[in-house]
Amino acid sequence: MFARQPEMKIFSGSANRELAEKICDFIGVPLGKATISSFPDGETNVTIDENVRGRVVYSIQPTSPPTNQHLMDIPVMG
Repeated sequence: MFARQPEMKIFSGSANRELAEKICDFIGVPLGKATISSFPDGETNVTIDENVRGRVVYSIQPTSPPTNQHLMDIPVMG
């Protein structure tokens, strides 16, 4: 018997949600539900709004300006 492949989840950072949506449309996977906001002191808050346990997870996050902010989304999402 073949092992079942884990379900793929794709999430978008704050830099370019449209790019993530186009990638998801192309490969036929719905974009994952996540909430990205900022605390009053400017720090990034990311909440993944669905179960990702046992899934293969990809984050789509270009590093376009403001580069520092977009780079910081990556480890916070992980």
